[in-house]
Amino acid sequence: MYRKLRLCSNSGAYEAIPDPPKSLDLVRVRHALEREGIAVVDARVMLIVGLTPEVTVSRSGRLIIKTRDPIAAERSFSRVRSILEGAGMPPTRSRGSV
Repeated sequence: MYRKLRLCSNSGAYEAIPDPPKSLDLVRVRHALEREGIAVVDARVMLIVGLTPEVTVSRSGRLIIKTRDPIAAERSFSRVRSILEGAGMPPTRSRGSV
């Protein structure tokens, strides 16, 4: 589902965009994150995931990882990606480096 993690144009965060485009069931994703003991703020059109660094999950499937550190971004990305897989979302993978 996710082909790569890349630095956002403003260089303040990393982003992952699903390819092909995928609409996420945010309620289902929120429940999956909470089952893992992760705090989530549900803002209806997006979820704010209480990881370090923080991750925003949009309904369109876009993930924003709020850090400039590529190692920290990959760590949060991998965690959220594995939870999405566990929630029954299509298998995901990262192609390309951070």
